[in-house]
Amino acid sequence: AVINLAPPTVADAIANEPQIIRDQGLEFISIPIQWSNPTESDFQIFADTMKRLQGKKVLVHCQANMRASAMTFLYRVIVAKEDPALAYETMLKVWVPKNQWKEFVNLELKKAKIAFEVK
Repeated sequence: AVINLAPPTVADAIANEPQIIRDQGLEFISIPIQWSNPTESDFQIFADTMKRLQGKKVLVHCQANMRASAMTFLYRVIVAKEDPALAYETMLKVWVPKNQWKEFVNLELKKAKIAFEVK
């Protein structure tokens, strides 16, 4: 399956991505997360989708893989119960969350009672 977290209206979106993916026999899921305002609901939809796809190969992407790395980090830590420090190392290969994304990630970790903070 392929999950795209960028809205289909981003500047470099592939207009026919859903059809290209489906033509390959794969499932395409769009979870359009607004860059300026990631929400708890966005994470819940992503987590529910990942749970449904458990055991399958899944490619998660967005425009620059920042949304994807942050949501995957949260899923790994909150749902899969992985070590936050190890999961964070993977996210750091893509970026260091700042501003609204740093706040969002830290808030989700706090809600889940996970003693880890993105600096």
